[in-house]
Amino acid sequence: MLGTLCTLITALTCVSAVTLVTQKPPVVTLRTGNTANMDCNLGTVTNNAVSWYKQVPGGVPQYVLVFYHSWSAVEYGSGFSSPKFTCTHQSTSDYRLIINNVDEGDSAVYYCKTWDGSVSENVSQ
Repeated sequence: MLGTLCTLITALTCVSAVTLVTQKPPVVTLRTGNTANMDCNLGTVTNNAVSWYKQVPGGVPQYVLVFYHSWSAVEYGSGFSSPKFTCTHQSTSDYRLIINNVDEGDSAVYYCKTWDGSVSENVSQ
């Protein structure tokens, strides 16, 4: 029996000053029970924390987690926890949100965000 399909959408790009944050892939479609991987590149921002948000259509963004590169530590938002949601880093500017055992409730748009100290503002997408 086939599981339910879930579509997870990542926002594509956001430009702020010279910082470009990109997310890939733009759309992830999975069967229930599979694992979703979404990548976020922070561009010129390195060695910083990355936050992930989930937004369902018509809803407000929900804070999922923040991953601190320096300590490889994760803090979770209310209602989100490990091992369902995890974050890893491949470099000082490349991060991956991992959603294990996806279900219909995980279908949403996911955003990553960081702080750009060079322009003193949040950068997201």
